[in-house]
Amino acid sequence: MRAFHRFALGAVLALAASTAACVSVDTSDRDRPPSPPATADLAPDQVAGVPIPDGQIDDAVARLDDLAQKLLDRTGIPGMAVAVVHGGETVYAKGFGVRAAGSDEPVDADTVFQLASMSKPVGATVVAQQVGEGSIGWDTPVIEHLPTFALADPYVTEHATVGDLYAHRSGLPDHAGDDLEDLGYDRAQVIERLRFLPLSPFRITYDYTNFGVTAAAQSVADAAGEDWADLSRRVLYEPLGMNSTSSRFEDFAARDNRAPGHMLVDGQYVAREVRDPDAQSPAGGISSSANDVAKWLTMLLADGQFDGRTVVDAAALQPALSPQVVSRAPQTPDSRGGFYGYGFNVGTLASGRTSVGHAGAFALGAATAFTAVPSADVAIVTLTNAAPIGVPDTLNAEFVDLVQFGEIREDWAGLYEQAYSTYSDPKGSLVDRAPPADPAPAKPLGDYTGTYDNAYFGPARIDEREGGLTLSIGPMAQTYPLSHWDGDVFTFELTGENAPDGTISTATFTPEAVTFEYWNADGLGTFTRQGPS
Repeated sequence: MRAFHRFALGAVLALAASTAACVSVDTSDRDRPPSPPATADLAPDQVAGVPIPDGQIDDAVARLDDLAQKLLDRTGIPGMAVAVVHGGETVYAKGFGVRAAGSDEPVDADTVFQLASMSKPVGATVVAQQVGEGSIGWDTPVIEHLPTFALADPYVTEHATVGDLYAHRSGLPDHAGDDLEDLGYDRAQVIERLRFLPLSPFRITYDYTNFGVTAAAQSVADAAGEDWADLSRRVLYEPLGMNSTSSRFEDFAARDNRAPGHMLVDGQYVAREVRDPDAQSPAGGISSSANDVAKWLTMLLADGQFDGRTVVDAAALQPALSPQVVSRAPQTPDSRGGFYGYGFNVGTLASGRTSVGHAGAFALGAATAFTAVPSADVAIVTLTNAAPIGVPDTLNAEFVDLVQFGEIREDWAGLYEQAYSTYSDPKGSLVDRAPPADPAPAKPLGDYTGTYDNAYFGPARIDEREGGLTLSIGPMAQTYPLSHWDGDVFTFELTGENAPDGTISTATFTPEAVTFEYWNADGLGTFTRQGPS
């Protein structure tokens, strides 16, 4: 997943923002949500280092219009929706910009966006609901209800729990299985092939995976005897009244009020293609609106309660909101580390208050984030329809600074722009390298053609067409023309969710095999020749 550079759309966005719908906020004393509890009412481990004066949260909300519009104007992303929950209600919900670049259809608080990896914490609350009902536990082995699940180590296969996979501590490598999804493999096929991936040490290694989470969620759904999307709707979306929310891509595609993703191409944001994340739906496939996410945040801040009834049992939800693994070790004795719960990032703010949150990103055009500060009884969500450059993260961080301190203390825009600055960089050792001036000749093309096999990626074919070589790979037979580079080395270009524009892979042939650089990140990119064409 990658991001793209900034560009301003100017007048189009200004026009759309002026017509965006807003939920008004009444900040009178009579209707003001209650302040956070006094220090005297708290246990020692709940006391924050910095108190929040009365009215400071209202003041932070009042600045959101200006902060959001400035971000939109400065970055040029097409559209954004923002909502804030405080005191058990949505106190702010507004859209900015347009749903699609070049259109005049404004984003409002009911516009549906793809949440990308913000799906993980939402899905984790579905799991918590099932844990509360007793149909599954965070400590239930995944294989107990998903017998097709297996990893390279039999011990890990037998003992990896739903919680282990939701905490990214199974030992699977970073983004395991995403490359198979890009090739067109479905959810079941990807899960079945996880067994071929090398493992890091179990339960002490954090590596972020979409299909690890998806395997755990599939096990939960199978235990319930339902499809994951149906289970999510029944136990979470419907009870919360999240009527614009779905875990199926077809529902997003059918919405009239939806914001397709945009990529920055030649200085213009364009909706080039829309990401279909159904294969990893529990990890990245939810679509929702700011108003709907606000209902989920209301439930989250109320320990699983909504409109006077229990939606998710608080005791089942608490482990998801608790540190389960170190996700970012501190680099100095005076710096704070980062932790991951079950589907949630968990941390400590500069004020000493705990926070939970998560971001989401599709290189094909989605950037989302939410941040909740339970001790202040406040949460914010920001949804955008552009490839990630740090906009949701920045707005949320600025708002949380205002909540804690009454002022913005960091250059969050600069910090997040730097953090995302390499997100759109193409992959490959030959990127920006000129071809050899005097390359060694290739063998006759027929010497390379034939079928090659790989246990993880499946078969690939090399064919001779119109005087050149062509690679076909994956269940959809994706085709890539090969260009000669030097001797037995050829190259091909890729583009997609995990291959930013300009990505180049080598294809290095030997008499017995071919190794594709792009698919060799985990050492599995060598395909063994089965025979000539």
